[in-house]
Amino acid sequence: MSTSRPVFKLLVGLGNPGHDYEETRHNAGFWLLDDLAAQYQGQFSRQAKFFGDCCKINVGGRDLWLLKPHTFMNKSGQSVQALAHFYRIEPNEILVAHDELDMVPGRVAVKQAGGHGGHNGLRDMVAKLGANDFWRLRIGIGHPGHKDKVSGYVLSRPTQQEEKAIRDSCNLVQREFDELISGSLARASQSINSVKP
Repeated sequence: MSTSRPVFKLLVGLGNPGHDYEETRHNAGFWLLDDLAAQYQGQFSRQAKFFGDCCKINVGGRDLWLLKPHTFMNKSGQSVQALAHFYRIEPNEILVAHDELDMVPGRVAVKQAGGHGGHNGLRDMVAKLGANDFWRLRIGIGHPGHKDKVSGYVLSRPTQQEEKAIRDSCNLVQREFDELISGSLARASQSINSVKP
């Protein structure tokens, strides 16, 4: 794992396309990207060659691509690989925002590399990129308590209290985003990782 401050060129939000999935827990990554695009006056457009919606924003004088794959979660890597290859973006220059079962709603954390933890979007990214050293922005959604309930849980809408906690954690990321992308990763990560709901 690299110990130097990364230069992020691509932020991926994981989720599923379509109205039926918009408000589900699995789409927490999409929620964050929509908020960031609005914050930085970005406008998503469908890009068939990248299999998703993308836009470019400027954060602290640095250009950053935002990508929402439209390949469905299990094939997220196809979209990420297409854009990263086209713009010659290395895996360690990618930050992926995704829902995290092993963290309660309201918790958010930044880390680099690691396994996919059973997350199908991350699993496909590792397979398609041939690397696991991309960065992860983990958005806690909580766990249903048993592995057999996971599929239905992530594809359902959170309770009102859970959704507020998830949205609040995304708001925290927005407040620290300039620092996270363009400034001190260590400082931003410490602030983000230390918040407990």
